[in-house]
Amino acid sequence: MRKQFAVVGLGRFGGSVCRELYSMGHEVLAIDVNEDRVHDFANYSTHAVVANATDENTLLSLGIRNFEYVIVAIGDNIQASILCTLLLKELNVKHVWVKAQNHYHHKVVEKIGADRIIHPEKDMGVRIAHYLVSEKIIDYIELSPDYSIMELIASNKVANKTIAQLNIRAKFGCTILGIKRGEEVIVTPFPEQLILEKDILILIGHNNDLKRFEEEGI
Repeated sequence: MRKQFAVVGLGRFGGSVCRELYSMGHEVLAIDVNEDRVHDFANYSTHAVVANATDENTLLSLGIRNFEYVIVAIGDNIQASILCTLLLKELNVKHVWVKAQNHYHHKVVEKIGADRIIHPEKDMGVRIAHYLVSEKIIDYIELSPDYSIMELIASNKVANKTIAQLNIRAKFGCTILGIKRGEEVIVTPFPEQLILEKDILILIGHNNDLKRFEEEGI
């Protein structure tokens, strides 16, 4: 379903979000104070405008209330990011997602009502660290301080056994959400599903349980 997005700040993160949303067929309004950046995104957005998103009248003139999601990806100017977030919430924008620079920034935009706060550098750092320390881990997504989703390569230890035979949930407290097998993705597999060597298991669970399964179960 086609959705409407506005992206404020066309740096590395905001620009990447803008391009991807537009390539997926959504309506994207790209906003930045830098004219060169706006020019660069003219072909990667529905509309690209040079505008100061910390000015309420400017936001109103852009029809910002009509957008379901606004992503505040302002780079180094934390004050501008906070003010823009505050204005968007006061204008009753339904979903305001904010890129946070640090813990202080996170706390302030959380207090003023940001619906989701993103730490792209931290999140990517966590994923890479987990990938580096284990040859089994393909990807790692932190859902909260305690729970994550992990992709693990199935070894010969679990190969040619069904999910029921492995009984991962009872033994380790983890749940298999899906299995990647080449180009195929098996979503919510049945207990009778056979696991093959080199399958990629997509698991969700408490971080301690996932770690235990990685070390002992696979």
